[in-house]
Amino acid sequence: MIDRKKKLRIIQIMLLIIGFLILYFTYYNKSNQSYENIVSKEIQEKIKKQISEKPIDSDVFYNIEYSGLDLAGNRYILKSKEAFSEKSNQEIVQMKSVEALFYFKDETILKVFSDFGTYNNKSLDMRFEQNVRALYEGSELFAQKAEYSNTKSYLTISDEVKISDSKGTMVADKLLFDIKKQTLNIASFNDKKINANINTK
Repeated sequence: MIDRKKKLRIIQIMLLIIGFLILYFTYYNKSNQSYENIVSKEIQEKIKKQISEKPIDSDVFYNIEYSGLDLAGNRYILKSKEAFSEKSNQEIVQMKSVEALFYFKDETILKVFSDFGTYNNKSLDMRFEQNVRALYEGSELFAQKAEYSNTKSYLTISDEVKISDSKGTMVADKLLFDIKKQTLNIASFNDKKINANINTK
């Protein structure tokens, strides 16, 4: 009789443990599945990549806009969908999805777009990188790199430079746009076919 009671208790305890295990694994798996459904693996990878790209000690900004006057007295507006700066060096701002507008004294406008950029909020120098596109006076320009020097009043465009307008298409190695004089110097270093100085006024 005693043995039978012991056996029943052991069976009850075993069934109870099995029940707890079933409940635990059922809800544990469901919670994992629901997390995976809410945040897909693709999004998780993108988040990990974005975190790894930014320094840990950085401030992140969204939809930022800088505006002011350069040393030549021309007004500019610089926009970015996402930007960050390191806390140890806050004058350098790294940007994504960049748009810059330069309003010159002769009422012409230069528009520059790029995937990435760097802005020095002290010197006001700008750098544009990857898929650089510029629009000026009916001409469209494509390149991979552009640098704006506030102190020299120069916009240097290089790396796979291509200019397209009503006159046709032209390929060059480097363009130097003098903002003060508003002259454009087009240079080709490989075959030296193009080397011109054009007055844009």
